[in-house]
Amino acid sequence: MGSRADAVRALAAARFDVLVIGGGITGAGVARDAALRGLRTALVERDDFGSGTSSRSSRLIHGGVRYLEHRHFHLVFEASRERRTLLRIAPHLVRPLRFTWPVYQGARVPGWKLGAGLLLYDALALWRNVARHRRLTAAAVLGREPGLEPRGLTGGAEYFDAATDDARLTLANALAAAEADAVVVNHAEVCAIGRDDRGRATGARVRDAITGAEVTATARVIVNATGPWSDAVRRLADPTAPPGVQGSKGVHIAVPAARVGNHGAVTLLSAVDGRVMFVLPAGLHTIIGTTESETAASPADVRASAADVAYLLESVNAAFPGARLARADVRAAWAGVRPLAASGQASDAARASREHEIVREPSGVVTVTGGKLTTYRAMAAEVVDTVEAALGAEPVATRTHVVPLPGASRVAAVDALASGDPALGEPLIAGLPYRRADLVYGVRCEMAETLSDLLMRRTRIAFETPDAGRSVAQPVADVVGRLLGWDAAARRAAVEAYARDAERVFGIDGT
Repeated sequence: MGSRADAVRALAAARFDVLVIGGGITGAGVARDAALRGLRTALVERDDFGSGTSSRSSRLIHGGVRYLEHRHFHLVFEASRERRTLLRIAPHLVRPLRFTWPVYQGARVPGWKLGAGLLLYDALALWRNVARHRRLTAAAVLGREPGLEPRGLTGGAEYFDAATDDARLTLANALAAAEADAVVVNHAEVCAIGRDDRGRATGARVRDAITGAEVTATARVIVNATGPWSDAVRRLADPTAPPGVQGSKGVHIAVPAARVGNHGAVTLLSAVDGRVMFVLPAGLHTIIGTTESETAASPADVRASAADVAYLLESVNAAFPGARLARADVRAAWAGVRPLAASGQASDAARASREHEIVREPSGVVTVTGGKLTTYRAMAAEVVDTVEAALGAEPVATRTHVVPLPGASRVAAVDALASGDPALGEPLIAGLPYRRADLVYGVRCEMAETLSDLLMRRTRIAFETPDAGRSVAQPVADVVGRLLGWDAAARRAAVEAYARDAERVFGIDGT
C-alpha cells in the first residue's frame, strides 16, 4: 500500500471506471468487489471509514430473527446466507454468538410462537446455522442467565447468530479494496459532481481534509454509497432530486458487565413497549440496544437523548432486577442513523423493510440505500453488477464470497511491534487491551489520520471509557504525532478536535 499522498495524487491522475463515494460498510464493500472484478476503482470518504452508522451498530451479524414477525422472509434468508459467508471469509472478525431468549407469562411473543419462529429461522438458514435452536425450561433459562427476573418466567429458547467489530469489518473491506489496486482515501470530501453537456456525471471535485488541497477525480460511473447522507450527494448531481432516504435513529448504551450480570447474549422484549432488544457481552461491558425512532437529525450530529437512555435502562432493569442501573452507570451512549429506503417505508421505522434499493439516477449516478450490516456483501455485489451494466462491460462474477478479508495477521503484527520496542507494549488504559503498538500499527498500516480514527475505530477506547477517551487523547497525540508530522501546536489542535468529536458522538441530549 502506497502513501496517502500518492493515493490523493492518483485520484487526479487516472480516469476510473467507478468512483465510490462513501466509506461505510456498503461503499467499502462496493469498492472491494469492483476492484476484485478488475474495474479501475476509487473510494473516497469525507471522514473515516465506518465513522457514521457503520461503527454505531449492535455489532451483530445476524439473520434478523426479529424481522420474521414482519414477514421479511427474503431478508432473513439472505442474511442467514451472508452470515455463513462472513463466518467463513472473516473468522478473525465474525464469531458465533449464542443467544438466550426468555419467555414470560403474557408476553407478546409466547413460547409456542417463539418456537415456531426459531424453527422457521433455522429453516431459512437451510439448517446450516451455527447450531439449531433449542427450547429451554424456565430452570434451564435461569441456569444460563441467573440474573434474569424469575417471576413469571415460563421457559425460553437458545439460538445462534454472530458478533463482529463493525468498525474493523468496514476497515477490512477498505483495506481489501486497496490491496486489489483500488485508490482508497479517507478524510476526502466530495464538494461537487461534474456533469457533461447532457447532464451526465463525469467525476467529482474532492477536497483533502488533511492538507486542504483539492483534486478532480474523473470516472465513467459514480456510486453514491453514503447511507443517510445519500440525498445530499444526489443533490450535488441533481439539485432537483427528491428525497429518497428516511432516517431511523438507533441508540445503544454500554454499562459495566458486572452490574448486569449477563453471562452471554440475551434477546428481550422490553417491559416498556414490547420491542425486541438485545443485551450483549462486550468484554468488561454490556451493550444494551437498540431504540428505533424516525429522525430528521443530521446523521453527522445525531446523539442519544436522555429519554433514549432512560428507556434502555428501564428495559434492562426490568429484565435483570439485580442490576439497578442508573444514569451514572452508563459508560457510553451513542446513536446511529439507519438509512431506510423511502420507497420501502411503513408507518413506523420499526416495521420498515431493511431491503436495499439500487437506483440509476438521471445523471447516471448509481445510488444505493437501505440494507443492513449483515447483508452488505450481497448488496455490494448487486451494485457492481449495475455498474458493469452501465459501463456496457462483459459481466464478471463476484469473488467476494470466496476471497478472505484481510486482518487475520494483525494481532501478530501488533505483538511484534510491542516486542521490538518495550515502550510500545505499554497499555494505554489499565484494564483495557490496547497498547501503544495498536496506535503505531493503526497509523502505519490502517490509514488512521486523526485521534478519532484511533480512539473510536482502530481501538474502541471511546466506547469503553466514561470520558470517551478524552483523558488519553494527549498521550495518544504524543505517540502518533511523530508519525503524522505533528508539532506541538498540531498536537494541541488534534486533542481539541478530538474533544469536540467525542462530545458530538457521545454527548447525551437533554442532560
